[in-house]
Amino acid sequence: MKITTGRLILYLLNPEQLKLLIGDLSSLEKEINIKYRGEPVEGVFKEIMIKQLEACKKDRDNYLWNSFWLLIRKEDRLVIGSIGFKGKPNTKGEVEIGYGLGKEFEHNGYMTEGVKSICNWVLDQDNVLNITAETDADNIPSQRILKRCGFKKIIEKDTIWWSL
Repeated sequence: MKITTGRLILYLLNPEQLKLLIGDLSSLEKEINIKYRGEPVEGVFKEIMIKQLEACKKDRDNYLWNSFWLLIRKEDRLVIGSIGFKGKPNTKGEVEIGYGLGKEFEHNGYMTEGVKSICNWVLDQDNVLNITAETDADNIPSQRILKRCGFKKIIEKDTIWWSL
């Protein structure tokens, strides 16, 4: 599955491709004709991906809610970042979004473009009424992205929760 924007292709990884992203990046690059330059797959990010892969395996029919969408720059097929949901929608129709971008691609509007497009797509799904996101209180760039995409602050404590 993919979503196309002005400058980007958002490409949903199936569970097998997510496994390659975690452990065999060169094979994934060959399989879908990309070059990965997004957020390094290490540390906490890698741990999150492993948990998401396990969730994909447990519920293959709903893997899109646990896998990652690669942000592929159209002009050169570089993967510059990723967006994902943190599980399928809850009983209130809420789904949480998370995202990350390779450092060298920051401050170019790529993530705003990606988040807007994925939010438009997901709000068209029958079981989604609301999108939430969490940012650290000091993560001003991420907060700006959410504001540009129409999110509003709903809770502000140690972290800030947003809703669209």
